[in-house]
Amino acid sequence: MGHLKSLFTLIFLMITMSSPAATFAGKIPAIIVFGDSSVDAGNNNYIPTVARSNFEPYGRDFVGGKPTGRFCNGKIATDFMSEAIGLKPIIPAYLDPSYNISDFATGVTFASAATGYDNATSDVLSVLPLWKQLEYYKEYQTKLKAYQGSDRAIETITNSLYLISIGTNDFLENYFAFPGRSSQYSVGLYQDFLAGIAKDFMKKLHGLGARKISLGGLPPMGCMPLERATNIGTGGECVGRFNDIAVQFNGKLEKLVEKLSKELPGSILVFSNPYEPFMRIVKNPSSFGFEVAAAACCATGMFEMGYSCQRNNPFTCTNADKYVFWDSFHPTQKTHRIMANFLMNSTFSHFL
Repeated sequence: MGHLKSLFTLIFLMITMSSPAATFAGKIPAIIVFGDSSVDAGNNNYIPTVARSNFEPYGRDFVGGKPTGRFCNGKIATDFMSEAIGLKPIIPAYLDPSYNISDFATGVTFASAATGYDNATSDVLSVLPLWKQLEYYKEYQTKLKAYQGSDRAIETITNSLYLISIGTNDFLENYFAFPGRSSQYSVGLYQDFLAGIAKDFMKKLHGLGARKISLGGLPPMGCMPLERATNIGTGGECVGRFNDIAVQFNGKLEKLVEKLSKELPGSILVFSNPYEPFMRIVKNPSSFGFEVAAAACCATGMFEMGYSCQRNNPFTCTNADKYVFWDSFHPTQKTHRIMANFLMNSTFSHFL
């Protein structure tokens, strides 16, 4: 069994280290992103919410050491994906006034940290709900047609890659944090409720011209440092219940994508499951060049994120590349790069 696990890890390493750039070059004109903090490049900087990261030490390993609003020490997965397929090295936030439609024509993110499928989740910290992200996308389409001309813009819209990364906050920030949804739904029924929203969102995207859509699943959310730190009595082990829920929900999303693929004409729909590759990193950090997976780089590495991840905290690590997680909830730039390479070399081959 040990030899088999080592073989799987070796194969995973080979996939994550190979470059997909030549395969995708020139085939995808833009990457359009919807979701939460896993793919937010700074939209929350421009709305009244405390769910922000536009301050140091966030961004300390970004170009110029600049905090951008990404919940990371540097780039996030979507930035690496954009660069890998020959587009720009980062995907900008739609609400960032320093960018315009000429920048957004090759990629844009409408994502908002702390949001979820459920409007009640976005209400918790007053961030952009998923429906509002879609409204901004409609506005983007209008601007794109004015910039590129109608025919070319329609071509861009049709051939672009659409990424959706969302859902963790619905469980950790909403369902298990407040009595509202948990008093209305069992966990299974809440998963069904969220999957219904995902279905409607994908159908609306398709109706607006999207044809290449990747629906992302949940990571092993019970292994986030915050959850491990509060898992008292286990010695900081992953919270099995939360991981089980992630696996169950991912199964429902995968079936949803299979069903919609048959219903939406001319579409390529793919379910991108980060669970297994991320779990391999968490369980075998040294195989990927990491030293720490149970705690994060920022501050004590157990509870801090956002404003509690302060610039001058003496406990913050000096080299984030040794850590799987940057803060108690979010991966480091190095982890984002590994996950981006894995998805590009596996799941996204369907879009060719």
